[in-house]
Amino acid sequence: MAAGTAETPPRLSDQLESGWRFLDEVEASTEPSSGAAALQDKVRRGLDLLQQAARGVAQLDLFSQNEDLEEIASADLKYLLLPALLGALTLKQVNLSKRLEHVQSARAYFMDFLKLCKNYKIGKFHLPPTPESANENEPTGSTSGAGPPGRQSSLMAMASNRQAKIERYKQKKELENRLASMKAFVESGQAEEEQIREFYLLQIQKWIATSLEEIESIDQEMVILRGRNALKQASAPPQTSQQPRPAMKPFILTRDTIQAKVLGAGYPSLATMTVNDWYEQHWKQGICHDKGTPQTTADLADEELQKEKLEKKVEEDDEETLRKARGWDEWKDTHPRGYGNRQNMG
Repeated sequence: MAAGTAETPPRLSDQLESGWRFLDEVEASTEPSSGAAALQDKVRRGLDLLQQAARGVAQLDLFSQNEDLEEIASADLKYLLLPALLGALTLKQVNLSKRLEHVQSARAYFMDFLKLCKNYKIGKFHLPPTPESANENEPTGSTSGAGPPGRQSSLMAMASNRQAKIERYKQKKELENRLASMKAFVESGQAEEEQIREFYLLQIQKWIATSLEEIESIDQEMVILRGRNALKQASAPPQTSQQPRPAMKPFILTRDTIQAKVLGAGYPSLATMTVNDWYEQHWKQGICHDKGTPQTTADLADEELQKEKLEKKVEEDDEETLRKARGWDEWKDTHPRGYGNRQNMG
């Protein structure tokens, strides 16, 4: 469909102008951070509107590689700016985890815009090389002829590039001044077709300079982002195909086999029987000796009864009892506590 015969629907024009206005508001914002919620909301809304407009332009087939710039209607020239505006808004997104993805998408938008302008012979410029081809064309120290002549040619290229940037900056400022003086007149609806055509051609030339600058910055940023990602991958622990080992349960070590049987295999097991139950069980099995049997309440009562009888005899001055008591006291004076007990010695 020829661009001159196509009638652009009003809604398409509104989508372009609204998305463009969101971009201008974001760039003119005085917010201290570009990640402010209000700014990012405008970025998302602007991108949505411009993408809808781009789909509408593609469906209407407004532009063709087989037509010349003169064949495009003056009112349709502004739609050539869609890829550049999408690239500028894409760069305004703030998400560090997706930054590399965003700059790659923005670069693709700017390149589409520049190729479109190149096809219609708008402006004089060279398409930026891809990062891969730019690296291949860079002289290295290992190639022949990369001595002083190679460094000299590299310095000349840098000087030429710098001069081109200066000229591009001057042209961009001149274009911005001319556009500022024409903008209010065109937006008021009083401008004639020739003035509208000149206004949008100036806008396209300004965005050509902007796209070239943005692509150069993007290429430098992509080198940094890729290097950072490579460093993260190198420092990350290697992934193995082995199945992860199940987590070990906490446990405690028992001092002997008997304690393990009583307390269980480990934490947080509880005792399976009381100490008295254990002794009673072993006593019935004939394992424990008398001296190993714990004292019960009846045993303690008998012992107290014997002590009371002994004290009563002493009080009654029983000669036999007194004699044994004195002998026991004398024996304790000459024999220290634990004398003759060898059972617990290693």
